[in-house]
Amino acid sequence: MLQTYYTVKGYGEHEIEIQKSRFIAYIQRAETEEEAQEFIQKIKKQNWNATHNCSAYIIGENDQIQKANDDGEPSGTAGVPILEVLKKKKLKDTVVVITRYFGGIKLGAGGLIRSYGKATSEGLNATGIVERKLMRIMHTTIDYTWLGKIENELRSSVYQVKEIHYLDKVEIETYVEEAQTGAFEEWMVEMTSGQGEIRSGEAVYLEVAV
Repeated sequence: MLQTYYTVKGYGEHEIEIQKSRFIAYIQRAETEEEAQEFIQKIKKQNWNATHNCSAYIIGENDQIQKANDDGEPSGTAGVPILEVLKKKKLKDTVVVITRYFGGIKLGAGGLIRSYGKATSEGLNATGIVERKLMRIMHTTIDYTWLGKIENELRSSVYQVKEIHYLDKVEIETYVEEAQTGAFEEWMVEMTSGQGEIRSGEAVYLEVAV
């Protein structure tokens, strides 16, 4: 699993007009090629009367799946510019469909490349990009007498509290970066004078808007 990577926040759409042609960006997160293809087909069905529904996606930890489709536009003027924007922004697991409704003015190859690139960039900005960081959920169990001190220290630290369970004892769940779990344990042992019980939980991705 990657320690950190960028992707889109979720579904988004954004429309721009260039030389009377409408360019509508449809964006979605997709973790498999099947998800990406399903999304493309859904948008094509939704915009069945559009002049073109051009698309691109990039999927996988090592960007191993990359596809671009011009959907009738001159070769290399639509799908590839969309894909290039995804690569430039270092996005993973992202699919984009740019729907074009022709407005009567031909844009030429250079104009098309710029238009599809611009529609993609603006669509991504409107949708939002997130950084996904791999975090380990650390479980700290303490007596209630330690709660005030530990909670205050955690809230003012670099660590993020996920949840606090008030049971026979207090269990605090904290998001900790994988590389910092050892330092976190040491810090917690020191703060509780060794009276806290600390165990490592599951690894999850935490998303932060960028």
